[in-house]
Amino acid sequence: MSDPQPDNLHPDTLLKALAEPTRLRIVLLLLHNDELCVCHLQQMLALSQPKISRHLKALRDSGVVSDRREGQWVHYRLNPALPGWAQQVINALAAGAAAAGEPLATLGDNGTIISCQRG
Repeated sequence: MSDPQPDNLHPDTLLKALAEPTRLRIVLLLLHNDELCVCHLQQMLALSQPKISRHLKALRDSGVVSDRREGQWVHYRLNPALPGWAQQVINALAAGAAAAGEPLATLGDNGTIISCQRG
């Protein structure tokens, strides 16, 4: 799968993508965990696969996240081609969430390794 190129990412597009609480949580989790698949996000957010996939599609379509396929699994990460200003906005939101004591700032940082493979 190819990374959307956010070269022309407009502030309105980024803010719209991050305005939905689940999408913001996903972005903050990706910021802290580098790369996650849907099964990781399901466990961390306690949400269904279709709901998470819908939000990931919106984030991917906006250029905020990119994905790569590994067998049957799709791994998501913040798009490495995000403009510097967009990275600064995401970092500021993470710092603000942490300062406010929001649990989404550290969600998933418990060191638990989740395996996506089915036995």
